[in-house]
Amino acid sequence: MADKAQRLAHNAPGDFFVDGTCIDCDQCRAIAPETFRDAGSEASVYRQPDRPERIQRALMALVTCPVGSIGTESRHQLSAAVSSFPEPLEEEAEENVYFCGFSSASTFGASSYLIRQPEGNVLVDSPRFASRLVSRLEQMGGVRWMFLTHRDDIADHARFRRHFGCERIIHAREHTREIHSGLAGIEQQITGDEPQRIGPELVAIPTPGHTRGHMVLLYRDRFLFTGDHLAWSAARQDLYAFRNRCWYSWEKQTESMERLLPHRFEWVLPGHGRRHRGTVKEMHASLTRCVAWMRNC
Repeated sequence: MADKAQRLAHNAPGDFFVDGTCIDCDQCRAIAPETFRDAGSEASVYRQPDRPERIQRALMALVTCPVGSIGTESRHQLSAAVSSFPEPLEEEAEENVYFCGFSSASTFGASSYLIRQPEGNVLVDSPRFASRLVSRLEQMGGVRWMFLTHRDDIADHARFRRHFGCERIIHAREHTREIHSGLAGIEQQITGDEPQRIGPELVAIPTPGHTRGHMVLLYRDRFLFTGDHLAWSAARQDLYAFRNRCWYSWEKQTESMERLLPHRFEWVLPGHGRRHRGTVKEMHASLTRCVAWMRNC
């Protein structure tokens, strides 16, 4: 829980605040941009929520915060905020793609997503194993598969496996004990660098670069779950890759980005960074600019 004694000085006066434990993961700013903003090396409340819908969004940010750095001076009922997750990305119910909230500190607050489908639900990367979220996932049909984009965002994958019996999928280059001991015993390993269909409308695309075995997941040729490979930059208003967060090879990541150019998608849904939706044409043009920038970087 947030500590009032550590309330940051640049918070706006009033009920909501961010304390000094903030890790600047950006989740609160993405969920409730009317309330939170970037204050340098941490987030802050720049405007107190003044309407019920804004209070609800601020409470959703509080629930999602991986380190509990968001607090309130007064008591709030959190039931509505908690039950809002997983949150649908679109009003069109047939798409059935959701943001899970409940980020984990072990992933530095990475986003995870749920794909709900008749063949079985897919959890993309791991949220916190929070009891209320798990209950909602049970109500929505459980989890049959867990797609892990890379070793950084695995969080509570083993607990989800034990609880739901889900089959975890990761690239073989991320799997070895020498790379990450927490990945021993993964049920399905992708090999090579070619796209592989893992379901009727699901394609795993190996994208080494950020890590040796990084992958993205393409769903219905609309939703691209990008892990730490690609995100939307609000400052640039364009797709962007984080060179200072490339742990394996910037050259390989550039090559991987080029291999994404033939694929169609409308949504980019990253683990870190902002998600974004555009037309297929707009997203292809933005990806083309990103690749050109990476080649010259």
